[in-house]
Formats: sequence, C-alpha cells, structure tokens
Amino acid sequence: ARGSLVSIFFRNPQQPTMSCIRRQTPQQQRKAAVEKALGKIGGPDKVASLLNEYQVLTGTNAAARGTIEKEKLVMNLAIIGHVDCGKSTLLGHLAYKLGGIDKRKIEKFEKEALAMGKGSFKYAWVLDKLKAERERGISIDFHMWKFVTNKYSISLVDCPGHRDYIKNCITGLTCCDAAILTVASSTGEFEAGISKNGQTREHALLAFTLGVKQLVVAVNKVDNTEPPYSKDRFNEISKEVSQYVKKVGYNPRAVAIVPVSGWHGDNLIQPSRNLDWYTGWRVERKEGNAAGKTLLEALDSLLPPQRPTDKPLRMNISNVYSVSGIGTVACGRIETGILTPGTILTIGPQNITTEAITIEMHHEAMAAALPGDLVGVHLKNVSPLEIRRGDTIGDSENDPPRAAKQFTAQMIILNHPGELHAGYTPVFDFGNGAHIACTFAVLKQKLDRRSGRVLEENPKMVKSGDAAMVVVVPTKPVVVETFKKYMPLARFAVRDMRQTVAVGVIKEVVKE
Repeated sequence: ARGSLVSIFFRNPQQPTMSCIRRQTPQQQRKAAVEKALGKIGGPDKVASLLNEYQVLTGTNAAARGTIEKEKLVMNLAIIGHVDCGKSTLLGHLAYKLGGIDKRKIEKFEKEALAMGKGSFKYAWVLDKLKAERERGISIDFHMWKFVTNKYSISLVDCPGHRDYIKNCITGLTCCDAAILTVASSTGEFEAGISKNGQTREHALLAFTLGVKQLVVAVNKVDNTEPPYSKDRFNEISKEVSQYVKKVGYNPRAVAIVPVSGWHGDNLIQPSRNLDWYTGWRVERKEGNAAGKTLLEALDSLLPPQRPTDKPLRMNISNVYSVSGIGTVACGRIETGILTPGTILTIGPQNITTEAITIEMHHEAMAAALPGDLVGVHLKNVSPLEIRRGDTIGDSENDPPRAAKQFTAQMIILNHPGELHAGYTPVFDFGNGAHIACTFAVLKQKLDRRSGRVLEENPKMVKSGDAAMVVVVPTKPVVVETFKKYMPLARFAVRDMRQTVAVGVIKEVVKE
C-alpha cells in the first residue's frame, strides 16, 4: 500500500497517468502504437529500406519489375486443347501464383462466379472477360495476359477450345512461339479430346502447321481421376499423347509431359505432395537436354525463339480498336524487321499508306518493336473500318506488302472423304490470321510425301494421304509471302466441313 502511495505522490513527470492515456484521441493512440513498433524495427528509414527490398525480392516493386522484365527474353505462349479441359483455369491460377494478378481480384471473381452458380470458374475469369464467356463457361475469343518466369517475360494467349471458334484459336496461334497442349485426365474427357472429332488432335496439328515448333503437354485435372492423382492414368495418357504428337510432326523426346491440377494448383510452380510418384519430365534435343518436375520449369526449359530482324518489316494485325481520345490502334505481332515510331507504313492488301505515331506493349510505350513482340500501333489518319484482322503491315520504302493474284503451294491432303479436283474452293487459314476462301485452279503435280519427288504431272485429282503442288487463286484480296522469304506468312491450313482437310506452305507468289 505504501509503495502505491509513493508511486502516486513521487511519480516520474514524464510518465503519463492512466487518465492521460484515456484522454488521448484514437488517432493519437494509433500514432503512439506505430511509433513504438517503428522504434523496435529501427525507425521509418529502416522500414522504407526493408519494404523496398521485400518488393524487389517478390517482384512487386514496379520500377524493379520493369527493369527485370526488360532484361528477360520475350516468349509468346499459346494454351490450346479440347473444350472444357481447364485451359483458362490453369493459366489464371498460374498467373495468380506468379504475381500476375492480386488476391483481391481473385476474391472478387470468386464472389461474382458464386453469384452466377459457377464458383469453380474464379481463375478462368482472369482471362475470360466477355459476358457471353462467363455465362456459358467457355472461351470464345483468344485473350492475352502477361507474367514473368525466372527466364522469360511471357505474353500468354488463351485460345478457345470449342470447334465453333476455331478461327479465333488459329488467330491466337499465329501470334505464338510455343504452346501448352492441355489434356484433361478425367475419365471420358481425355478420350473425347483425342477422338477423331476432338479438338486435342486438331489443335496440335494446327499449332505445328502454323509454325509453333515447341510444345509442352499439361495433363490437367489429375485431382479428378479414379483414384485421385492416379499414376496409371497419367502413364496411359502420356503414352497416347506421345504417339499422337509424333504423328503431327513433333519430336516426342523434346516434349515435356507434366501432370498438373489447374484448380488446386498442384505442380504448377512447386512439386506437389499429392504427386509423390511423379519422378519428373525430361527432354532431349540437340540444343541441350533439360529436366524438371513442375510446369513452370518446363516453360523455362523452352528454347529462345530466333528473331529475323534483318528482313523487311512484316506485322500481322490480330485486332483493331478505336480508342477514345487517341484514334485507331492496330494490335498484332511483329514477324520480321523492326518497327519504330514515325515509320511510314503500308497496310495490305488494301494498299493504305499511314504512319506509326506511337507503339505500346502491355500499356508501356516502346522506342522500337522487334520480331516476336505483341504490340499496339497508333496509326495516323486511318479509320478502324478500313483495316481488319488478317491484314499485314509493312514498311512503305522496303518491300511493302501487296495482295496476291495467285500462289503456288505445296500441300498434304490429310482428311477428306472424297477426291479433290480443280475448282474445289475451301477456306484457307493463313499464318497472318486471314481466313479466305481460295480455289484450287490447277493441280500441277502429285508428289511423294517423304522425298518430294514428282510422281505425276497434271493429275486429275488428289485424295487423302497425297502430297501435291497446286496453283491457288484467292476469292478475296489477301497478303501472302513465299516460305523462303517470310516463313511465318507462308504457312496455311485448309478447312472444310468443320475439320482440317490439308496443310501446306507457299512456294511462289504472283502479286497484283
């Protein structure tokens, strides 16, 4: 008692009484608590230093992230596969785990998806932005996202899997250097995708035809097998997929096959305990072997694409926008050459002359765009109604693009129930994203598929399994180039009856 009296009458004047603390405002109390916490760490300057270091290490510092991204190689990556195999969910979850989207947005998507009775679509909605896509639960158009791995700055293209939107899938593939072929391991789903009418086969074939030479296979939904995370089911799928990609033209030894769960996040960026039996993937190729366990490691094992900067400029237009307050913006991929602001451009096949005012990539201004870059170009005095998806941009002073009057193509007939004669007019899907009906004018030669040796001059018809040299006449103006000069613009697929009938490359072009 005496001690308490002493403490009352002889207290330290610097020490506040309880009544003083009670009289502090909530703001003063908060300030006192913050100052106490700062004192323990080492003051405000120390906090600022630690915060900056944390942001650099986690990639959340905008300035540091921009520097890191500029140092990394650019890789354009498509994700393809049968409808409902989980492509958008897989990529949305991967982007979230790599810091490409924050937690609050995912929580917002989850809340909105639950309100529509589609709670499992929260990651898919990162990429599926259209109202119709969210209502129907499928991708309709191709969508783009960006994230950074240890090796690459990846521009991601999510291609629709539904066969009704195959044209949009082809346009997405024409922008890409590599692809993730996604297959669902659920009972019945894999079989539906790999069947004759399934999109797994068609997408793999179109990817190879359109010049996507590197492939990673993601065996998705391993959490939904019988039993869950089944080793036997994965091995069964791996064997069948390897056989098919070999038929298409890929080297199966150079294709990593990775089991993942897009919904739960198993094996996306870290090995999963649920997949203890999985020993990892291994690829063998002349440029160097690679091995790993996760999908992220498989993406980093892809070889850097070659960029032809020494050729004249060619840019394929994949989308056209009218931006309020700016004007017409053409988006697409630089295939060859270098594009800089101020360049006088020609857009074919319309032969429109314009100027590149500014160039942006993922909303950042660029001093120059190089081959492989997916950019938006602000065009001077051009209406968005004058140009469209599938047009080609070139330098007005260095081999400007011009419409083709006719072209000679070497093609392989893959899948047609009847005979093909002169006059046959299917739809050609070109490497620049154009979809044009073209007529087989003259069947010049029938060739040996393996050696290319001429078997017959001026054949009357060709059928499934034959290779042929054909003179083709487009029904509408289109820009195409020879395989020798502009490889990306010389590839095409021929589609009829909702399936790929033939694939080929252009050998000669007669321009208007």
